[in-house]
Amino acid sequence: MDGIASSATAVLLGFIAAHTQRIRLGSGGIMLPNHAPLVVAEQFGTLATLYPDRIELGLGRAPGTDQVTMRALRRGHQETEDQFPRDVVEILQYFKAPQVGQKIIATPGQNTHVPVWLLGSSLFSAQLAAKLGLPYSFASHFAPRMLGQAIELYRENFEPSEYLDKPYVSMGVPVVVASTDEEAQFLATSAYQRVLGLIRGESLKLKPPVTSMQGLWNTAEQLSVENFYTMAQIGSVETVRSGLQKLLDTYEVDEFIFTCDVYDTAKRLDSFTQLMQVKSGN
Repeated sequence: MDGIASSATAVLLGFIAAHTQRIRLGSGGIMLPNHAPLVVAEQFGTLATLYPDRIELGLGRAPGTDQVTMRALRRGHQETEDQFPRDVVEILQYFKAPQVGQKIIATPGQNTHVPVWLLGSSLFSAQLAAKLGLPYSFASHFAPRMLGQAIELYRENFEPSEYLDKPYVSMGVPVVVASTDEEAQFLATSAYQRVLGLIRGESLKLKPPVTSMQGLWNTAEQLSVENFYTMAQIGSVETVRSGLQKLLDTYEVDEFIFTCDVYDTAKRLDSFTQLMQVKSGN
């Protein structure tokens, strides 16, 4: 996909893991309809063997592409509603000790016990994560509309498992943190332009920020972009801290996953640095 650098997710995770020492790394995520479960299990089993206790696997149900691309991925078969749950269960088994008589074994993969998350922007994955007792991550960084309903459904239907004894939820949050609210809003126009490109079917590559979005979008497009970024926290350290606390008070999530679509690399890194100040309270 134009503007997205992580199509070869496992390769990118391996590169990042090789250049870091402590942080945990996870896919956000592998769109399972595009991949064979055994291949995914062996890729992430390999990563977990090379980088123990640092790798997590996030699985999504959306194809994330069109039929032509799916055929190019050799995944042109028709997916049924039951296929995704079966594929998830298959991957979970590959990460365990092989059962007696199990003919297909992921190598590496077996006994790595890679933590598996289910990702989603609707109610389907919330219900499946609850049934399987897996952690659940809602894609509110781009599809916030059903966040509250999905989290409630997940928590109400959660069944304790060998993976979790109680529900565990994360939510995606777009952030831009800068020295002032005004600077952060300026930097955020790059993200707005990216979503505008998505709406129009144009390039998703980040563009330089602009002083005003007026003239770049019409009223309907502006509303769509603003709905897309309902959960976004944009501003100074204090502004973002206050906004994130409100999200915590409202949804009581266990983790946030942050995205930061800032055009300039140095300013994006600075945004993450200031985000750490939000966490530390300094």
